[in-house]
Amino acid sequence: MFKKIKSDANLYLILVLIFLSIIWGSSFILIKKGLIAFSPIQVGAIRVFFASIILLPFAVKNYKKYFSKYKYLFLIFAVLSNLSPAILFALAESEISSSLAGILNALTPIFTFIVGALFFGTEKRINQIFGLILGIFGSVLLIVVGSSGEIGEINYFSLFVVLATLFYGISANIVKRFFQDVHPIALTSLAFMTLIPISIIILITTDTLSVLQNNESAYESLFFLFILGVVGTAFALILFNKVIQTTSAVFASTVTYLIPIVAVMWGVIDNEPIFLIHIIGMIVIIVGIYFVNYKK
Repeated sequence: MFKKIKSDANLYLILVLIFLSIIWGSSFILIKKGLIAFSPIQVGAIRVFFASIILLPFAVKNYKKYFSKYKYLFLIFAVLSNLSPAILFALAESEISSSLAGILNALTPIFTFIVGALFFGTEKRINQIFGLILGIFGSVLLIVVGSSGEIGEINYFSLFVVLATLFYGISANIVKRFFQDVHPIALTSLAFMTLIPISIIILITTDTLSVLQNNESAYESLFFLFILGVVGTAFALILFNKVIQTTSAVFASTVTYLIPIVAVMWGVIDNEPIFLIHIIGMIVIIVGIYFVNYKK
């Protein structure tokens, strides 16, 4: 009986992880839909604003306990881990496919290792160096793929995704170094709270209102960004933190391997060009992630 309960619990966690992969893997196609009506900076600001509002009750609950001690770090962390990547991914997808953005997003664990090794004293092993080399090689393959699948000039808009994953790597190491005593939900919600004024300023100072009034696709794009902000950002982060608390960060990190696959599936459904070199680059990066995370 106890074995069955344990087996059921493991199955539940695996299903949650798959569900989380689907949510995050779908975020890239949602960004693409948001860009139909809004500019990249508006897409990032709207996404962050919706997530911030949904997480605000958690921020209020934890405000007195944590905010005064970490307020500047919360802002730095929020800009690096949320606002900047949200804008950078939208900038990238203004010129590259959502599936390519989803594949390159898999560089996050590799940049987490690089930043940790260079600036935070993370232990370095031979297998991790090998994984790093594989990850870089796979990303270079993807960055130099032309619109017809040929190896050609550098696709500079892909570099926006690379920069976003670098920011993710920095923010992950900030969490490890400075936020060990902060509950994950408190950290997420308070970080997003600091972005509410910034997102509002961006939306007021750009032509957001004009787009809503004059663009026929505006409210459809807004709906997709609402889903992205609420489900793909706020809900997904809470669910991810719950998985980490229930199991381990290593188990939870398995989501990194599945997100590119979901992103590619959405790309196929949306008739985006997927070439053999994309698949090869994705496999090389995923293998690189495996070696970076391998503990023995």
